[in-house]
Amino acid sequence: MKLEMYADVLCPWCYIGKRRLTAALAGQPGRDSIEIVWRGYELAPDESRTPGPTAAEAMTGWWGEQAPVRIARIRSLGAAEGLELNLHLARPVNTFDAHRLVKLAADHGRADHMMELLLHAYHTAGDNVADLRVLQRLGGEAGLDTGDVRAVLDGDDYAGDVHADRRRAAQHGVTSVPSLVIDGRPPVPGVQPVADLRVLLRNDPTG
Repeated sequence: MKLEMYADVLCPWCYIGKRRLTAALAGQPGRDSIEIVWRGYELAPDESRTPGPTAAEAMTGWWGEQAPVRIARIRSLGAAEGLELNLHLARPVNTFDAHRLVKLAADHGRADHMMELLLHAYHTAGDNVADLRVLQRLGGEAGLDTGDVRAVLDGDDYAGDVHADRRRAAQHGVTSVPSLVIDGRPPVPGVQPVADLRVLLRNDPTG
């Protein structure tokens, strides 16, 4: 089974969805034969590499008076999964290089760990995940060779792969994140109760 998770580092729902998917896969029959592929889907490709307003401030601009309630709900759902979502610290930035780093990690079987570190750095620690020094540190923490990380970040390796993910998303009909594509089927929301995810993972589309 092949699971393609379309996600962006900036999205708190992607962090929640990742945690729930991990729980759904735990103890899943045939887990070793299930492949997880992280697909890059930039929510703000024109965002600067320099941090601006916080995620909470941006959400206030989107939602107005409803923002405090919605932010509290996101934080509460994250806490239920053991996550500390500090939307008052996280500052949206360009995530293109972060996605390239995930691609490098995938070539070494460390994409899931790399994505976890990036999500934690942004949503919990409030780190600038567009800063090449931050990305280099996180790449090292993921167990990647620091020379390889530096070479990728200094060049344009994996840029084509990130762009290809966006084209693939369009082909699959993905329009938001997190979105989960199971064995090439139509995308489903990546944030679902763990029990529902387990049903999806057991479902035989031919049955």
